[in-house]
Amino acid sequence: MKMLINVPETVVADALRGIAAAHPELTVDVENRVVTRRDAPVAGKVGLVSGGGSGHEPLHAGFVGPGMLSAACPGEVFTSPVPDQMLRAAAAVDSGAGVLFVVKNYTGDVLNFEMAAELADDEGIQVAQVIVDDDVAVSDSTFTAGRRGTGATLFVEKIAGALADEGAPLERVAAVARQVNGASRSFGVALGAVTTPAKGSPTFDLPAGELELGIGIHGEPGRERRSMMTSGEIADFAVNAVLEDLRPTGPVLALVNGMGATPLLELYGFNAEVHRVLSERGVPVARTLVGNYVTSLDMAGCSVTLCQVDEELLRLWDAPVRTAALRWGC
Repeated sequence: MKMLINVPETVVADALRGIAAAHPELTVDVENRVVTRRDAPVAGKVGLVSGGGSGHEPLHAGFVGPGMLSAACPGEVFTSPVPDQMLRAAAAVDSGAGVLFVVKNYTGDVLNFEMAAELADDEGIQVAQVIVDDDVAVSDSTFTAGRRGTGATLFVEKIAGALADEGAPLERVAAVARQVNGASRSFGVALGAVTTPAKGSPTFDLPAGELELGIGIHGEPGRERRSMMTSGEIADFAVNAVLEDLRPTGPVLALVNGMGATPLLELYGFNAEVHRVLSERGVPVARTLVGNYVTSLDMAGCSVTLCQVDEELLRLWDAPVRTAALRWGC
């Protein structure tokens, strides 16, 4: 497979150097692999720290900035960052108001963030954690005990980040982050396999003419394989899978997310089908976000995330944000 890289061993460091060159508003520690807001720590503000394996860009480094994350810790491709990274990030953004760790529910991430929280406590840094586990496709999978954390991570980081920027205390920021996670569900579909730099070839076999329903963001197996379906048929399956579990009674945020290799032309067409299904099911859509936000390197496919919102959550979603990958109201 052709890749725009030097060698697999330096792909993460090279990307971090590129982020630093493009975004002077960020502080990028390439050696220790921590990306922070340049103005951190902000006096009186709860710090938000997240992270995970590289390969899901712009998650998480692309979401560091005012109105969202204070810091991000990128690991190796599809590999959890280590506790030392998380501790450095927490120390860099802690103003004395505490730090919230936003953790996707993958075993390595959960264990390492828990260890980092213990280390931070030893350093006198107050830490709370929220585990994101929004994927309805499977209950247990490769890398995971319980549901996987996927697209709802963006909703949690944006809404909790807005609240933290308003000066809310750690307990309130953590509670709202958990509320958002509890109100969110996701479902993903793969049209093609993912290729990691180290392997240089697809990590699983998905024959031509087939798709996988319920795929994870690392190429984990989904619910089932079927012959290729139309955009409308995929939307019917994915949205109904989410609604069967979420059962919203009010308006929702909708994220129509590309997995890395699906062009916007297709994603916008798929978004039209997602809105059709939601309209047919009587679910009002308050806001929609379409694009590549929680990706899986070069995987072809998409995911749908819905989050039921009230007036307060919608206000926090609409609040200004200024990051490399998400910005409005600034």
